[in-house]
Amino acid sequence: MIYILLSVLFCLIPAGVIWLCRRFPVLDNIGPIMILYAIGMVIGNLPFMPQEMATLQDMIPNIMVPLAIPMMLFGCTFSRSEAKLQVKILVSGFLSVALAVAGGYLLFGHHLAEGTAVGGIISGMYTGGTLNAAALQTIFGVESQTFVLINSYDIIISFLYFVFLFSVGIRMFRRLYGERQKSFSDADRAEVEHQIENTKLNPYSGLMTKEGLKQLGYILLVTIAVVAVSAGVALLMPEGWFMVVFILLLTTLGICCSFIGAVRRLERSYDIGMYLIYIFSLVIATMADFSSLDLVGGANLLAFLTFAVFVSLTLHAIMCRLMKVDADSMVISSVAFINSPPFVPMAVAAMKNKGALVTGLAAGVAGYALGNYFGVIMERILSLL
Repeated sequence: MIYILLSVLFCLIPAGVIWLCRRFPVLDNIGPIMILYAIGMVIGNLPFMPQEMATLQDMIPNIMVPLAIPMMLFGCTFSRSEAKLQVKILVSGFLSVALAVAGGYLLFGHHLAEGTAVGGIISGMYTGGTLNAAALQTIFGVESQTFVLINSYDIIISFLYFVFLFSVGIRMFRRLYGERQKSFSDADRAEVEHQIENTKLNPYSGLMTKEGLKQLGYILLVTIAVVAVSAGVALLMPEGWFMVVFILLLTTLGICCSFIGAVRRLERSYDIGMYLIYIFSLVIATMADFSSLDLVGGANLLAFLTFAVFVSLTLHAIMCRLMKVDADSMVISSVAFINSPPFVPMAVAAMKNKGALVTGLAAGVAGYALGNYFGVIMERILSLL
């Protein structure tokens, strides 16, 4: 009975947080994930929590992440316009993060017990997003306290990153690089308008209607098929390779499914996948035991992430300048990589350049798609340093 009660609690708390964020702008500015981490850490450190919670702490994250990965990739759309610009941005973005993470690891990360894994996680996080960080945490089996700290510090660093960009960064880069108004196709324009409209709506409204439940059934059916195939192939791999192959196959098959029109039109798949990540965030935070936190390690972790974000921004700016990429494309792609696509519309509004939205979304989609691979590769590279 206690398992059922705790499971229902973990599943319903994110819904309440989402409602509060939509009701109160100040909470929306903080974001659901950070609030869920705070709630989870409080729950996890309550002295009267039942021992049965440990079972759910192990089980729920291992269910949520594999289901969320393909769901959030089903709706990916890859723009064919400005392909040359997007290639330059991707090369610059991934290379800058690789160099920044490697430098940060040599300075700070090697002092951490799980330094190479942390480097792999933040490599995926700063080219993709929370989804990639969660997937890589599952692959590497990083301690929950470390993972919670990574996300907590990331919120602080990302805030400082935005303060810099929106106060002086955009104007500075435009003065140095010059502005360029982008043109895009009617298909791209329709996609942009669709994305903007979706951000104004409650993505979970109507989910319990007949049509919503029907779409949910299709999403679950395709997702379970992807998970089953991925797990079946991964089971054939040598011992120790199951989780790596499993997660990477989930990513690959999720991308492949996005090219199937019927799957791509399942518009609720991304938001349902994000809800699973919200549940994951809550549960993983309950595992944090602050009585056992290593303050020295935490300081090194904070320095590692700070170095990775701001050095990667600097390197990305330099490389884009050398490749003659305009300021707005550089800034919007940096936001997409470091903060993930949901932050792109906010940056576009700050720049007052709607044409940058397609570039930002394209960079973000590529980051989501490639972040898991990149994180695994970076973890291997760091282990050789």
